[in-house]
Amino acid sequence: MNKAVREKMSVSELQSLLYEAGEGRDEILEELRYDKRKGVQNLVEQYEKMQFREKEERNRLAALWEKERLLQKKGFLQVAGIDEAGRGPLAGPVVAACVLLPCGVELTGLNDSKKLSPRMREKLAGQIKDCAVSWGIGLVDNEEIDRINILNATEKAMLLAVEDMNVKPDYLLIDAMNIKTNIKQEGIIHGDAVCASIAAASIIAKTHRDSLMEELDTIYPQYDFRKHKGYGTLLHMKALTEHGSCPVHRMSFIQKFIG
Repeated sequence: MNKAVREKMSVSELQSLLYEAGEGRDEILEELRYDKRKGVQNLVEQYEKMQFREKEERNRLAALWEKERLLQKKGFLQVAGIDEAGRGPLAGPVVAACVLLPCGVELTGLNDSKKLSPRMREKLAGQIKDCAVSWGIGLVDNEEIDRINILNATEKAMLLAVEDMNVKPDYLLIDAMNIKTNIKQEGIIHGDAVCASIAAASIIAKTHRDSLMEELDTIYPQYDFRKHKGYGTLLHMKALTEHGSCPVHRMSFIQKFIG
């Protein structure tokens, strides 16, 4: 770029040129470093920060796929992740998801569902379903949770999620659990934060359960399930005190919290 031409261009024009440059972007960026205008230097600084964040995200995503890649090298070609949502709430079901992704597929922002905004979870849930080799959902309702306890209910939901798959996995990566199945498996502590397949399952399970709780909110509006998704918030506890329980409350959990 000719220096005289560059100096006649506004900062906004240079910004458009930089962001739309494609393969010539590095050369333009190097030239802009010599432009002494404060606005241009701010532009260079912002762009370099963006590059750094993008590099960090690429490295984070590459690390998320480490477990699946190692298993693939050992001959396991259908590695699926499993996670649940709803072990702790006072109402509603526990939901598990099993997700089999193409190994290494790029899903920007993929992470433990608890670390994502609702909007980002919904966006990623759609992308995961679109690109997944297969995905399945398992659900155990509040009455069965009361009958068999939450740990057994969670395991059952996970087994149901595996059964719901169109493609049978040959290896399961599970968030901090093991389940009774003949499929080879590994429980990984904090798996939803360190393993891509489990992170994807956590997002599918969370968004599916949240949607169910929003539907229940229309049936039992006095409990505000849409806001707290059945967890034991002050708002929920207040509603329980005023209205008592409803058919989707976990009676064994309520006794522990309100006697």
